Amino acid sequence: MAGHVPDVTANPVTALVPVFELEHREPLYAPFFGIMGAVSAMALCALGAAYGTAKAGSGIAAMSVMKPQLIMKSLIPVVMAGIIAIYGLVVSVLVSSSIGGHYRLYTSFLHMGAGMSVGVSGMAAGFAIGSVGDACVRGCVQQPKLFVGMVLILIFAEPVNEGLPLTSKTLWIPPIRA
Repeated sequence: MAGHVPDVTANPVTALVPVFELEHREPLYAPFFGIMGAVSAMALCALGAAYGTAKAGSGIAAMSVMKPQLIMKSLIPVVMAGIIAIYGLVVSVLVSSSIGGHYRLYTSFLHMGAGMSVGVSGMAAGFAIGSVGDACVRGCVQQPKLFVGMVLILIFAEPVNEGLPLTSKTLWIPPIRA
């Protein structure tokens, strides 16, 4: 059946169905779910990173009035919030680059699940980093010993580090042998 060209004269409806679907019996909408996984990974991680940056930035602005010498030291939450968007971008590129010729519906659902898991965990991590960054940066003005605790909390508030390797393992799906 490889290289089969549908006969338009026999059945005009067959001309509307691409040869790809006739050969592999995969629905035409299969790439949609993979693309939605890539979009959700990028969009939700960017949303979490934007919230974390804004919230931590407001804490830095409030702190800089009292102790301007701590501004550079207090940028750690903003940088860590920005890293979340980079994780979303990496997963989005991995998912979208694997969409191609023999893209199965099963694979598209796996990619959608991977993108959603990274996106939702990135959004939650951005909210956590923003809240912790805001509170701890303001607290470091009054008690400088909070800085080490703030960095530890920020490290443990970023669960995307665990989601990325798990996602990259699901991106390679072995082909089905008939």
